Amino acid sequence: MKRLEICILGLTAIARCNISQPAPQDELVAQGREIFFNETFEGNGRTCGTCHRAENNFTIDPTFIATLPDSDPLFAERSNPDLKKNFENLRLLREVGLILENLNGFDDLDSNFNMRGVPHNLGLRNSVNSVNGPHTGWSGDGAPGDATLRSFATGAVIQHFTKTLKRIPGVDFRLPMDEELDALEAFQLSLGRQEELKLPLSLKSPVASRGQEIFNDLSIGKCSACHFNAGANADPAIFGEEAGNLNFNTGVENLPDQPGDLTGELNPPDDGLGFPGDGTFNTPSLVEAADTGPFFHNNAVETIEGAVAFYDGEAFNNSPAGKALAGSSDGEELELDATQIVAIAAFLRVINALENIRQSEEFLNSFVTKKFLGNVEFDKLLEQAAHETKDAATVLSSGGLNPVAVRHLEQAFELIEKADKSHFRSSRLAKDALLELELARYELIESLNRMEASNKVIK
Repeated sequence: MKRLEICILGLTAIARCNISQPAPQDELVAQGREIFFNETFEGNGRTCGTCHRAENNFTIDPTFIATLPDSDPLFAERSNPDLKKNFENLRLLREVGLILENLNGFDDLDSNFNMRGVPHNLGLRNSVNSVNGPHTGWSGDGAPGDATLRSFATGAVIQHFTKTLKRIPGVDFRLPMDEELDALEAFQLSLGRQEELKLPLSLKSPVASRGQEIFNDLSIGKCSACHFNAGANADPAIFGEEAGNLNFNTGVENLPDQPGDLTGELNPPDDGLGFPGDGTFNTPSLVEAADTGPFFHNNAVETIEGAVAFYDGEAFNNSPAGKALAGSSDGEELELDATQIVAIAAFLRVINALENIRQSEEFLNSFVTKKFLGNVEFDKLLEQAAHETKDAATVLSSGGLNPVAVRHLEQAFELIEKADKSHFRSSRLAKDALLELELARYELIESLNRMEASNKVIK
């Protein structure tokens, strides 16, 4: 059936007619999206999207994993006897969200491995570059060869897509072609924020506002030294203009009672960057942190408050990074009280929610204007907007923050859900949701008054 006929006869298809034509870069991004979610590279059935789920902020965690059927490719060893041993540890995967990585090579598979959480793919354009070369993965050396994001897919296919533990190219999988690597890189770089925040923000919550002050104060929280503008890059005034994303040994491996260890499963120490490793891990962005836990490379901490509190503990203050931070300022260890920890976490929750709102608005605007958005299929724009909106509401309500904003977000979510099911009113409902999102933003940050917010919605 011709496209015109579909548009005339299919009520749902009406909203999909006359979608803007993609630019060449958008086409490359769309190609990368198709490969990311659907290409198995002739392996065990996994795709990049098996672990980096769009509906779960491009990562996985135990709560999400519990929703998956046993037939999901994440559990490839269940259907493949050649992967029964030393491919994954199902208990650590299900209970802690850890996947097996042979970072130091494939010799001695019984003991030469590490267990790591799945990092999200959001905002990579702002976090990959470093004065020491590209940083990918938890320790900054996640890609083989030139260590670029483009090469990251090659390492992922070898590690995670194989049919057997022999990992023979052309037999257990096929390696990505150059054009596929180009497309995968373009797709991943298109996800999330395309530029850094510019702090400070005029936040309305007094707790979050105070948290921002502590975060940026190099004599109290000292957070911005390594997380400049709450991102993944180091403060250029301290580390140099070209520093970018840096590695630090913050002592996470020295935390007692880590969930992975408490299971009793073999969970070897992770030595970080290099072979042998130097104990360092690269700095993650904090803008996307609150809704992408658990935290740190080993999923050691569940909540954003716990992640902030880590820097007030012995493991951090006795680490090389902790001692260096103390020596660079007043010589004192980092010391935060409970209310300060909560305040910093509140700040991180609010900026996460603001980013959720931004992304949701981007998806809704693309749907309403029928503008091509290469990294999301048109049919999934409303679904993705709903995910982001729900995340924003959850992130705020879990911290007891901005209840009026939460109500606007809940209303926006309901409108998006209705739009996704509507034949005739989807565009109008999406516009109404956009208004609710803008009103939610108004409750979080001094940017627009209510009248301006009302007028901003697409007519």
